[in-house]
Amino acid sequence: MRILLIGAGGVGTAFAQIAARRPFAELVIADYDLSRAQRAAKAKDSYQAVQLDARDQQAIEALLATHHCDVLMNAADPRFVMPQFDAALAAGVNYLDMAMSLSHPDPEQPYAKTGVKLGDDQFAVADEWEQAGKLALVGIGVEPGLSDVFARHAADTMFSEINELGVRDGANLTVAGYDFAPTFSIWTTIEECLNPPVIWEKDRGWFTTPPFSEPETFTFPAGIGPVECVNVEHEEVLLMPRWVQAQRVTFKYGLGEEFIGVLETLHKLGLDKTDPVSVGGARVSPRDVVAACLPDPAALGDKMSGVTCAGTWVTGTGKDGRPREVYLYHVVDNAWSMAEYGSQAVVWQTAVNPVVALELIDSGAWAGSGVLGPEALPSEPFLDLLTEYGSPWASEERTPASS
Repeated sequence: MRILLIGAGGVGTAFAQIAARRPFAELVIADYDLSRAQRAAKAKDSYQAVQLDARDQQAIEALLATHHCDVLMNAADPRFVMPQFDAALAAGVNYLDMAMSLSHPDPEQPYAKTGVKLGDDQFAVADEWEQAGKLALVGIGVEPGLSDVFARHAADTMFSEINELGVRDGANLTVAGYDFAPTFSIWTTIEECLNPPVIWEKDRGWFTTPPFSEPETFTFPAGIGPVECVNVEHEEVLLMPRWVQAQRVTFKYGLGEEFIGVLETLHKLGLDKTDPVSVGGARVSPRDVVAACLPDPAALGDKMSGVTCAGTWVTGTGKDGRPREVYLYHVVDNAWSMAEYGSQAVVWQTAVNPVVALELIDSGAWAGSGVLGPEALPSEPFLDLLTEYGSPWASEERTPASS
């Protein structure tokens, strides 16, 4: 399999490092900054590095053709989804991403009604992908991605009826020497945290709430302990109900009071905006300025300590007819990911899942056409292969209605 990997930031670089240990794929690594692509390509002698503007659909199509690629792997910010998604369809290759096309809140009632939802632009052309016989596997990072695989696994093997699929993300990571240092792209973090969160309920469909709504304390495993989690806009809520039956689907993130306060301040000052403003004769995006002022998450690994946990909390009726509550989760220790791969825990945990998915696609264990989420495909091959990669998942039985 020949893969065009677009984006050589922290996640893209980790993807290259993980894939280099597997025999199924060769990479052409593209980035706007050629030096970043070249650094990522050092993971394997046969990898190639090229310069590319991810906004340029025609240039992407040309690269896919020139390098005879079978698949386009999007590891860039979600604002660059659609040019890559459209280029892959036009070029007749499969496509994967870890974040879907951007949402646009309802202009009149943003905290009650959905406007354009995450992924709507991609699902709008699902028929074209089916007719072409090509697969667009969307949202295949860790969240979304592994969390969706967990939902499929719970529905198939653990539950006869599901009340709630609740993705819950928490960590005890610290970064030495910084008062504020996000461990993932601040551009993406601002986008998902300040947009109206989406909830799905069987009787209501999709609806929105204000940012950081419905705080709850969720107890995480691996020594993390209780963390306050709040509603955040995320793809799982838009993906899971399409393929998995449940009464309710939510996504809550353990951000912490200080992190929420910083995001709220950025919003009050207008520093979360993406439209350029005039500064000394130059036109700059406030959010891009914020991102430029913060440390690169990919470079924080040697200053980080602790673990990160991503998982899906499921409540309902078990196969035996009794109430059941389970948390299926995946933990990565930053000390392990740095020692083993040289990547910090959050970006490594995101990057491993599309590598696993691509290996399954290459082997034929995962197959399909159209625009599909991870929960549309069988969970067992994925979870088995993830364990084979040396990063096992786990499940924790909980007393029903105790969380």
